Amino acid sequence: MRSARNAALRRVGTVMAATLITCGLNATSGETAFAVESGPVFNVPTGTTAEQQAIRSRFLDVIQSAEVGGTLKLAMYHFWDTTVAQAFADAHARGVNVQIVMDSSETTSSHDDEATYPVLRDALGTDTSAASFVTMCGTNHSCNSTVEPSINHNKFLIYDYDNGAYSTVVQSSSNLTPSSYSKYWNDAMVIDNDHGVYLAYTAYFNALKSKNPANWAYLTPTPYSPYAYYFFPRPADDPRPGDTVTGILNNVTCTYAEGGTTKHSTVRIGMYKFTRQAVADKLKAMKSDGCNVDVVYTEMDSADSTGSAGTWEALHYSGGPTLRCFSYDDDGDESTASSPTPRQIIHSKFLLIEGDYADTTGRKVMWTGSHNYTGPALTKNDESLLKVDDATVYAAYLARYNAVRTAAKPGTSDNTPACKGVTSTPEN
Repeated sequence: MRSARNAALRRVGTVMAATLITCGLNATSGETAFAVESGPVFNVPTGTTAEQQAIRSRFLDVIQSAEVGGTLKLAMYHFWDTTVAQAFADAHARGVNVQIVMDSSETTSSHDDEATYPVLRDALGTDTSAASFVTMCGTNHSCNSTVEPSINHNKFLIYDYDNGAYSTVVQSSSNLTPSSYSKYWNDAMVIDNDHGVYLAYTAYFNALKSKNPANWAYLTPTPYSPYAYYFFPRPADDPRPGDTVTGILNNVTCTYAEGGTTKHSTVRIGMYKFTRQAVADKLKAMKSDGCNVDVVYTEMDSADSTGSAGTWEALHYSGGPTLRCFSYDDDGDESTASSPTPRQIIHSKFLLIEGDYADTTGRKVMWTGSHNYTGPALTKNDESLLKVDDATVYAAYLARYNAVRTAAKPGTSDNTPACKGVTSTPEN
C-alpha cells in the first residue's frame, strides 16, 4: 500500500495471517475522524465465532462508524442478516445517507423470513431519487442486463464523506448470510481513502441503481496503481468481446530467464464455481508452457453433470495442474448438505500470479471479488473484480491460499458428484 499507511501483520485464527493497515485522515476542522483498518480480511469457518464473522465485523465497523452527512452504498446478492440490516437502519436514523441495491431474489427466496428486506424498506424507503433507499434489480435479471436468468451478484460496500473527500471501499466474496460466515471460506479487501477506487466503484453503483441496461457498457479498466477494477456484465454482443480472465492470464510469461536462471511463473486460483471452459483451456495451455498451476475449487462442470466433457475433464490429466476440491459435509449429515446446514466450501474468487506478468519479472499480483469463473459471471451478471498489485497484500492472500489448500476436503480425491457439479451447494 502507500507509504503513508502503517502495515501490521496479525494472526487470524490459528491457520493464516492477514495484513491489516490502519488508516485514517488526520482530522482537522471540517474533516472526518472516521478511520478503518485497511487491507485483506479473511474469515475462518473452523475458528471462533469472532474468526468466523471477521468479514461481517468489518462491514459493521464501517457502517457503525459512518458519520452524520456521510453516505453508505451497498451492492449485495444475498443479505439475510437482520443485525447488519438494523445497523444500516440505525445509521440512517442518525443522519447517514444509506443506499442499497439488492438482487430480486431477496423477496422470493426461502430466507425472506429473516425479514432483512422489510427492515431496510421500512427504514430507508424505496425511492432511488432520495438520499436513502433500498432497491432491487428486475425479477430474474441483473440491473445491467435484461438477459434471463441473471443476477446482481455483487458484494461491495462504499462509504464516503464530503463527496469522496474521505472514502472506504470494501470488496468481498462474502454474502451477508450465516452460512457465509460459518461454512464458506471467504475474503474481503478493504481500501481506505483511495479516490480513484472510490470514483470507479461509485460510478458502477450508480449504474446499478439506474437499472438501465441500454446504457450499460463494459469498459476496459484503467489501472490506478496499485489497483485496477473490472465491472460486469461483459455482454456476449459487446463490440470488443472476450474473456476478462483469459485476458489477464495472457499477460503471464510461463517460462522466463532472470539473473541467468530459468524460472517459471506460478498461477494459484481459489474459486467457488469454475465452469468457464475458456479459462480451463487457457490454464491447460499455460501448464504446457511451463507455468505452475494450482487450483482449489468447490465445483466444476463435467460429463457427469452436463452430458459432455467440461472444465473438470480439461484440467484432470497426467502432468496437469494441481487440483484440490473443497466441498465437505462437515456435520456428517448428507441430507442437510444444501440447507440450512450446507457443506463447508471455498467461496472466494481470487487469482494469484507470481513471476513474469506484463513483461516484468518478480511480480506478485492478486485479483479478488464476486466474479466466479462461469459463463453468466462474464456475460450476464452484475459482478465486480478488483486487482491489487502489492507484495504485502499478495503475501497475505498466499498465506490464506495455503490455509484453504490444507483444509480442503476431499482435496485431490475429487472424483465426486459434488466436485464434478452433479450435486451443487447453493450460494447461501
